[in-house]
Amino acid sequence: MTRPASPSDAGAQDAALDLLHQFTTLHPRAWDLGLERMVRLLGAMGNPQDKLPPVFHVAGTNGKGSTVAFLRAALEAQGKQVHAYTSPHLVRFNERIRVAGSLVSDDALVDALRHCETVNGGKSITFFEATTATALHLFAETAADATLLEVGLGGRLDATNVIERPALCAITPVSMDHMGFLGDTLEKIATEKAGILKRDVPCVVAPQDEPALQVIRAVARRVGAPLIEHGQDFMAYEEHGRLVYQDAFGLMDLPLPRLAGRHQIINAGTAIACLRHTDLSGTDAEYANAMQTVQWPGRLQKLTGTLAARAPSCDVWLDGGHNAGGGKALAEAMADLEDRVPRPLYLISGLMRTKDATDFFRPFEGLARQVIGVPIPGHDKGLDTVAVAASASEAGTYGSVADSLEAALTEIEASAGEPARVLICGSLYLAGHALKADGYTPT
Repeated sequence: MTRPASPSDAGAQDAALDLLHQFTTLHPRAWDLGLERMVRLLGAMGNPQDKLPPVFHVAGTNGKGSTVAFLRAALEAQGKQVHAYTSPHLVRFNERIRVAGSLVSDDALVDALRHCETVNGGKSITFFEATTATALHLFAETAADATLLEVGLGGRLDATNVIERPALCAITPVSMDHMGFLGDTLEKIATEKAGILKRDVPCVVAPQDEPALQVIRAVARRVGAPLIEHGQDFMAYEEHGRLVYQDAFGLMDLPLPRLAGRHQIINAGTAIACLRHTDLSGTDAEYANAMQTVQWPGRLQKLTGTLAARAPSCDVWLDGGHNAGGGKALAEAMADLEDRVPRPLYLISGLMRTKDATDFFRPFEGLARQVIGVPIPGHDKGLDTVAVAASASEAGTYGSVADSLEAALTEIEASAGEPARVLICGSLYLAGHALKADGYTPT
């Protein structure tokens, strides 16, 4: 996994990332799962992880960030102040850390990183560990009503798994991804994800394939964690253009989420279930407000700015989905759009070499007319564009290449012969580049 490239913003933002990259070069790898370094550093920092408002800890393969976004929207609809830690960022590093509802400022970020570096004292630490310790320090220094932590990779040995007593855990759908770190079977991956479970701490479990569900249940029994399972303890589904949520506490009839796709109904339901099993549950009106105000950039987002203007006759969509589960969810969403407004579908994709591109593209067979492979700017571990195109062809969709997102959009506009639908996908890093090229500014 590659380290995020520094953005071009001048001033404190560059200073923060330069500092972070400088003191994390003490460790030879961007990812090295294990908690020893985190425990040491946090202990030297006064254990900020023990001084946080109620923590919601979210693991899973797909939908973690969206579930956190729904949690934040629902809590903020109640007027709560919310800390949130997510990764990776898309345009600016600050997106990873929200302190009491606002993106961390450049100056506060630099000060916190300097504190973290000083306390670390030149010892080995990874990029993600340093970032996590910095976020926990910032959260401990500012009052809030809740803390939302998204797992970075896996769960059991992830740097965020230092919270001894979260208010609640959640596991979003588990699928094959990061096999080099987590294992080569769904059961092994689910075991790592379930490593966030704690004794007597409830865990909300989103829909799972049966092998993953059985593993999560087994881990829960072993550690003594009560499970709240989709399909058994709560349900979330679309009916007559509405989101219906149901559990033992009752039924809610809510607007559909503003985030597009069937999978977002599941993510929204998972977030609601989390809150309904804590002291931070809201009213029906507050949940309805959250469905309409939730924001999570780069997830089935329709682009309307500078980049999209390269193909003015096309609907240009963007999503950071990059694994088999993400490909399936995106194909379903594109098929739903096709049912409502038929248009030929073109994919513009760049993937990292660590991803199984063929499995990602397979759900688009018969749905997409063409996949155009493009490079991921600023990342030397991107899959070669020819390999992207070959993977698409192997999965049943014609593949070609282009030198850039802009060139691919121009090609589609010129050759489609009719208004088309374009989906830019395959990598969150590519999504970040697309957002920046489109003129998006994080808020």
